[in-house]
Amino acid sequence: MDLLKSYERGSISRRHFLGVTGLGAATMALGGAMPGLFTRPAYAEGDLGNQLSIATWPNYHNPDVLQEFTDKTGVAVDVNVFGSNEEMLAKLQAGSAGWSMFVATNYTISTYQQLGFIEPLELAKLSNYDAASQAQRFANEGMVDGVVYAIPKHWGTTGFILNTARVDPKIATWKEFWDRAMTDYTGRAIVHDYQLTAIGMALKYYGYSFNSVDTTELAKAEELLMKAKPHLFGITSDYQPPLRNGDAWMSLCWVGDAKQLNRDDPNMLYVLGAEGGEIWTDFFVIPKDAPHREAAYAFLNFLLDPAIQVREAEVAGYPLTDKRAVALQPAEVVNDPILNPAAELLSALEFGAAVTLTDPNRAEIIARFKSA
Repeated sequence: MDLLKSYERGSISRRHFLGVTGLGAATMALGGAMPGLFTRPAYAEGDLGNQLSIATWPNYHNPDVLQEFTDKTGVAVDVNVFGSNEEMLAKLQAGSAGWSMFVATNYTISTYQQLGFIEPLELAKLSNYDAASQAQRFANEGMVDGVVYAIPKHWGTTGFILNTARVDPKIATWKEFWDRAMTDYTGRAIVHDYQLTAIGMALKYYGYSFNSVDTTELAKAEELLMKAKPHLFGITSDYQPPLRNGDAWMSLCWVGDAKQLNRDDPNMLYVLGAEGGEIWTDFFVIPKDAPHREAAYAFLNFLLDPAIQVREAEVAGYPLTDKRAVALQPAEVVNDPILNPAAELLSALEFGAAVTLTDPNRAEIIARFKSA
């Protein structure tokens, strides 16, 4: 139970939780060996098999929700955790992913469609999906030429987190974040191992676009990254554990992680740098020729139930795009300034651009940054 609470807080990964407790193997075996125990709901009728695989982000799902789906259908959910869309793209290009479903950020959808990795969703199989209830600002990039290829899970922002018991709470800009990481707080800052945000926030230091592919501007961003690297605690997208145990004091941060950290420690302050940053939507996608396809559609339909969306958000800590689900959330969540910042704070943020996913210069910069 202690491990379960740690997982729910985000301080350990699902992979570690299932590995230590043995529940991953047990769930898989139970679903496969004893299908007669399960009474399946109408949306899960048919031959679903006994397993499916999803690729997703750390600390992004409610383990109780995953278990409930297994209890109702006999289908065990194998969760594969990744740190970046670039890692997922490489896995898809290698042709060995084996995922029934995956979570993809807005700027990747058009590229996946062009490369033939995804195909239009069969909306007739998704009775819980209501296009009219989706906030269009966050849902639009799930469509290509008016056809739905992906359905939103969460939207959010990318900023930085400060442990104000350790660092100056007045740090408000990306320039201050980078400068103080290399001086007062050397050895205590974390940067994502993710090219979109690591390079994007280095670009913001100079006031450039988060999505820039200009070679001169990228060279400046790389210069800053290389200068900062000796001063960093780490380069990782799994930054919650060192922030929680006090080894790190500040980090690039996604809003859901910020909410999880602030929920457990009010000293954790989430900041959207004054120069701007990222606003994003994550989508559910079913890949072309997905194994366990019917199970994937049943799982997606289950996750689209507004009440289930709310339960997922309670653990992951990210805002929802579905107005039906938002209407079920308590006022303190809907009005939370971390999850739903004031409009003027959002106005300077940029959605990631598709070109950044495959830009060779950006790929080379992040590779050199991580290996230097």
